[in-house]
Amino acid sequence: MFLLKTWRATAFGLYGYLNFTKSSFLEHSKKFKVEDMQIQIQGKNCIVTGANSGIGYATAEGLASRGATVYMVCRNKERGEAALSEIQSATGNKNVYLEVCDLSSVREINSLGSRFSEKGVPVHVLVNNAGLIEHNRITTSEGYELNFAVNVLGTYTMTESLMPLLEKAAPYSRVITVSSGGMYSAPLTNDLQFSGSKFDGVEQYARNKRVQVALTEKWAERYGHKGIGFYSMHPGWAETPGVAKSLPSFSESFAGKLRTREEGADTVIWLALQPKEKLVPGAFYFDRAEAPKHLLSAATRGSHSAIDSILECLHSMSGISS
Repeated sequence: MFLLKTWRATAFGLYGYLNFTKSSFLEHSKKFKVEDMQIQIQGKNCIVTGANSGIGYATAEGLASRGATVYMVCRNKERGEAALSEIQSATGNKNVYLEVCDLSSVREINSLGSRFSEKGVPVHVLVNNAGLIEHNRITTSEGYELNFAVNVLGTYTMTESLMPLLEKAAPYSRVITVSSGGMYSAPLTNDLQFSGSKFDGVEQYARNKRVQVALTEKWAERYGHKGIGFYSMHPGWAETPGVAKSLPSFSESFAGKLRTREEGADTVIWLALQPKEKLVPGAFYFDRAEAPKHLLSAATRGSHSAIDSILECLHSMSGISS
């Protein structure tokens, strides 16, 4: 097991160094089509979680600049209001709103889903961006390990609670989940709350991100016929407040080599704008192209068979009725 984990980590580190930095983005961007990002989406309702900073902020700003009505879902009211004001000022779009919600809380997410349901507005784009790396084991008031609560259970509950409104916006509607290349170093596991061994926040984050990719596959399989698109993506190694706080040594080591938040958000916005016939249902995207979900197939590919039992657990925890 130790050798296998070391093998996966080494492969991921090398692959990441060669592909995930700022210089790699600049190289990959030579193939980008300018017209892909010139699409306007007035009248489209977009929800972005974790939108007050980093990639979430850049995503919200990018969608607002293209005419979308944007709902920024943030935990902190003050920081959310400040980000909202900045985006409205920068884009000239006044149809940007703040929704305060603690995305580690199933109760609060379901309450948010109910508020949107009462509004009855179709949801054209849901961006599951909010995420964290907490190095210490912290249990939420609802009894869940904090990383899992935000990255996995929060993502699941947010998406499932908004499914009727996503259906209402079909066939345009899509769900874009911001995963991480870190998932390459971890297989899918049923040990969702990391109770089987000594807690490791970075490894838990990688596991969480692997679940997000497998969830996206399953959602595409279950709901694709309803006209909803599901995609996961990797933003590359970007310089954000979250990275600086959670991985200070990494951030310092790669100073000057990390992507900007706008470069990290580029593929999220691209996925939100493209005609769905250009996209692959359930796919994992990186720098505007479909990317492999496994670097070492033998070590991770077979693990995705565990997603059905994981879905059962998440459905029970979410409190969402069938």
